[in-house]
Amino acid sequence: MVFSIKRRKQDIEALKEETLDVLIIGGGITGAGAALQASASGLKTGLVEMQDFAEGTSSRSTKLIHGGLRYLKNFDVEVVADTVQERSVVQGVAPHIPTAHPMMLPVYDEPNATFSMFSLKIAMGLYDQLAGVTGTEQANYTLTKDEVLEREPHLNSEGLLGAGVYLDYRNDDARLVIENIKRAAEDGGYMISRMKVTKILHDDDGRASGAEAEDLLTGETIQIKARIVMNTTGPWSDTIRQMDDKIDVKPQMRPTKGVHLVVDESKLSVPQPTYFDTGKQDGRMVFVIPREGKTYFGTTDTDYNGDMAKPTVEQADVDYILDIINGRYPSVNITLNDVESSWVGLRPLIASSGSADYNGLTSKQITEESIDAVISVVEQYQQGKVERFEVADVLKNIESGTSDSGSSPSNLSRGSSLEIDEDGLITVAGGKITDYRKMALGAVKKAIDILEKDFNRSYTLIDSTAYPVSGGDLDPYNVDEETKALAKEGVKKGLTEDEAMYLADLYGSNVRKVYSLMDNVEQVEGLTLADTLSLHYALLEEMTLTPSDFLLRRTSHVLFMRDTLDSIIEPVILTMANYFNWSEEERTRHTKDLEEALAENDLKTLKGD
Repeated sequence: MVFSIKRRKQDIEALKEETLDVLIIGGGITGAGAALQASASGLKTGLVEMQDFAEGTSSRSTKLIHGGLRYLKNFDVEVVADTVQERSVVQGVAPHIPTAHPMMLPVYDEPNATFSMFSLKIAMGLYDQLAGVTGTEQANYTLTKDEVLEREPHLNSEGLLGAGVYLDYRNDDARLVIENIKRAAEDGGYMISRMKVTKILHDDDGRASGAEAEDLLTGETIQIKARIVMNTTGPWSDTIRQMDDKIDVKPQMRPTKGVHLVVDESKLSVPQPTYFDTGKQDGRMVFVIPREGKTYFGTTDTDYNGDMAKPTVEQADVDYILDIINGRYPSVNITLNDVESSWVGLRPLIASSGSADYNGLTSKQITEESIDAVISVVEQYQQGKVERFEVADVLKNIESGTSDSGSSPSNLSRGSSLEIDEDGLITVAGGKITDYRKMALGAVKKAIDILEKDFNRSYTLIDSTAYPVSGGDLDPYNVDEETKALAKEGVKKGLTEDEAMYLADLYGSNVRKVYSLMDNVEQVEGLTLADTLSLHYALLEEMTLTPSDFLLRRTSHVLFMRDTLDSIIEPVILTMANYFNWSEEERTRHTKDLEEALAENDLKTLKGD
């Protein structure tokens, strides 16, 4: 069945009548991952999201499937070990989305530097051990100062010692969410966006048994019945728990704001993702990443207490980031007016430094003695003096200290937590986008255990390490070749090579469905054939309900194609208006909403436009 507004109406009717095994609140990456695993395992699954899928945190990341080398500076070995291993799993189940793109980390001789060349080499060696890439072509290596400047001549040479290069992956965060959501829908899940939960419901025994929710498209309020309620709302986790009048909520979230800015590559060109200290001795590091003819950089990391649905980029954010970039690249002189696009998101950090992760482990600081032991055994392994299992033994027996992680947001662990309140409400919080599948796995395992124990309903959990997301039916070891073959099919049907490759990269194995639309869809005046097909596919198969859904989250027109965006806005809105049969008033409202989103994206207020 197609995943369109027609399907939405049918699924809402089903939610009114049926009792779900699990109701998932929150359509970001963790909720999407949980919905996929629950639906594929046979659970009657529903998911509701108050905005568009991924509209909150999960479309506003640094857009990396990031191994987390930086977390080794806080010696979060558990987090890094899980992350680098999980990254390869994500690449396997969503092979058309993450792309290997090695990261360069320049090292400067300056106070409070995160790494020296020596400690970076040790950290990268440990990182490779955890990732299982030691001795492969993906293993880390170092560059001299001259070699760094040959790659990135605009980098500040003063105090530059050299750099390390290690494995990392580029990601399309919003696409990863929608592909999980689509697979869950294909497996029978009810996936509903723009449905806002207003109350947690309970049965006669006081157990969480569903939710009251408002359909933000129609204004209708419905009651959804479920045996288990799962809260996967990220920064909103405490808000959902506070709707539950059967529990005494102790807030655990400490959201922080992250800002990214985009400029044309002509203003700042880098050959590969680059990652360095801010130079401000503030314990922060900043990314500079090339993408689709643009370069973006960030991020800030400041506590946030405002409207979580609408965080904004402030002048202080821009000043902070540009000061860092112009300091590290002194010849580029980037100004606010050079910024083409921007985005701001909230990280769902957990305030406690001792929060449990999805496996029930605990994230703690590590003693100096254990740090020395790790450095020593890695050095010995590199020299061939010890075996791999001896490295593993040292890592397994790391001792934790009792020191707090500090009050700075930058020092908070990116570990996650899985908690069950007294009334059975399951909350999954914290973590990183790279860990989404494993976080979801822990929550769905718990749900299946409860269903069997308390409801006498038995399910067998799928192996989600081998269950591809929608569009992921590709050989993960042969992605480039299979993608090129898919693109050739598009060329045979009349697309240009660039158009066909764009669509094949975007949709993976689903691109054949996109191509099939050519038999029934006429090219829209003002749009390329590829954009015409992409738009119709988004409407029919990806629950695209507004222009922003398509231009910002189903594609990257807003963020990375801003210079050509204005010319396609009118034909996109006209096509959507015809598809949905919008009234003139509705069309005007959607146009205004997009204009407001673009004004924020373009930083018009800060620019004085």
